[in-house]
Amino acid sequence: MLPPFGWSAVLTQWQAAPVVTVLVAVAACLYLWGVLRVARRHPARPWAAWRTGVFLAGLAVVVLATQSGIGSYDDVLFADHMIQHLMLIMVAPPLLIFGQPITLLLHASRNPLHTWVKRIVRSRLASFLTWPVFGFAAYAAAIVGAHLTSVADLMARNQTAHNAEHGAFLIIGYLFLLPILGQEPIRWRLSYPARLILLFLIMPVDTFTGLILGYGNKGTPGLPLGPRPSWAGTAVADLHAGGAVMWVGGDALMFALMMVVFAMWSTDSRASSRNHGWLESARRSTVALAPGSAESHVDIDDDDEQLAAYNAFLNRLNEAKPSGSGSQSRSAGN
Repeated sequence: MLPPFGWSAVLTQWQAAPVVTVLVAVAACLYLWGVLRVARRHPARPWAAWRTGVFLAGLAVVVLATQSGIGSYDDVLFADHMIQHLMLIMVAPPLLIFGQPITLLLHASRNPLHTWVKRIVRSRLASFLTWPVFGFAAYAAAIVGAHLTSVADLMARNQTAHNAEHGAFLIIGYLFLLPILGQEPIRWRLSYPARLILLFLIMPVDTFTGLILGYGNKGTPGLPLGPRPSWAGTAVADLHAGGAVMWVGGDALMFALMMVVFAMWSTDSRASSRNHGWLESARRSTVALAPGSAESHVDIDDDDEQLAAYNAFLNRLNEAKPSGSGSQSRSAGN
């Protein structure tokens, strides 16, 4: 008895999801507790307000995906179902990651909780779960398995499994994107080129899945089952629309994440100093001054004064060359 799907329906057709409500409320309260505790303990260095904002926005995306009209129509429209999946695996996780909840917990906690958190973060299990290879494989398996195998039919028939799928998508998206976008104290530290390569390599998974669904037929897994309202169109047309959402929407979101990584790279001064490449490293080692001298620690590219000092150093070298050459020639003559 739902009205035709649209922006009005998304904003007005809400459904109850008590488990989601409780978990989101607990997460928000714990995060805000950490923010207040850091503000009391370190008044000169309070927690960044923008991180609080993006974390709460990530929780809001989870609520919208599961309890707003998007959640209400996920059993009716396959295209809406795909929108929900993209929100849970590609929109909410980056926002939660930029909120840095683990770092906040470490700043706000004291022993023994502080020690327990550090042990958990450094454990073998945490290292494996945040391993980029595991995250890549889990993301690919989730996208393909949930939409192109018999798992898709199971989710359509079993509401409990469908709800569990929502949580799995959120967790997998978080684990995959954490070493790519995050700055949490985990084991893995990827270079920016490696982060971009991971995002580029995972993009065909969304494209392939979207294309298969976009050209699917009545035998394609995940085909919407049961009676349909008249305004929803045919099941096959709905399947094709869902494939388009996964293809176009998934690739667009992945490209946006690449742009985010580019922005992080361009604003990370530490990364720029580490990623000059072998040619720049060779140049810097060639023009380095004598070890131990006061001038040997000067970065010649910092400002005009340092550039002037470097030019003066070159002049001294040029002045020394003739005398050195002459002494060598005299020695050869003797």
